[in-house]
Amino acid sequence: MNRLLSEMLSCADPAQVAGLSRFFKTAPGQYGYGDRFLGIKVPVTRDVVKNCWKETGFDELEECIQSEYHELRLAALLTLVQIFTHARKDAELQKRCVDFYLEHTDRINNWDLVDLSCYEILGRWLLDRDRSLLYDLARNGKTIWEQRMGIVSTMQMIRHGELDDTYAIAEIFLEKPQPLHDLLQKAVGWLLRDAGKRDMDRLRIWIDSNVARMPRTMLRYAIEKFPEDERQAILSNG
Repeated sequence: MNRLLSEMLSCADPAQVAGLSRFFKTAPGQYGYGDRFLGIKVPVTRDVVKNCWKETGFDELEECIQSEYHELRLAALLTLVQIFTHARKDAELQKRCVDFYLEHTDRINNWDLVDLSCYEILGRWLLDRDRSLLYDLARNGKTIWEQRMGIVSTMQMIRHGELDDTYAIAEIFLEKPQPLHDLLQKAVGWLLRDAGKRDMDRLRIWIDSNVARMPRTMLRYAIEKFPEDERQAILSNG
């Protein structure tokens, strides 16, 4: 019995489906087109995962990650995060979690699925390892979601005071053909902003050197925490 699946299904709320479908842009031509929802909000999913992760194996995760329903894929990812996090002294199990994650990137197909999982799994795994995987995802990812993983995973490095990868991967996105997808602009700007919380002077220098190449949305996100007069001056000259 797949307890994770059954408990998630029991939480379905049809009254929430329309709102979630609009929020995650599932109309024709939008980035989430075709996705389906059960009407389960993230806090509810987190509660289910908290209760079920210890008895959820990779077969159960496979069943959930392959679901047509967004919330079941999210539940699988959040469960994978829990398994990975609690396997601190089991490198083999952690590697299996990473492999599972990378084997299912086609099922990680919306911004929340990326943002709530990649830095906890890929970012944490790569803290003391070669990080070329993140550069490859950012540069060559087959979808905007794989590319987003490349930059968002550096959140883990930022939290450990390591900023070089965030700036280097941001450069990759500046080199991409424009216009850059809005969701990639937002992700890069967000991570630059968070890098700035660690070292605002470094962010200022980087912005000054690259402002002419930065897409507008990326720039606005990156300088969100600057003093208002400085922010307006940058936007006026950018």
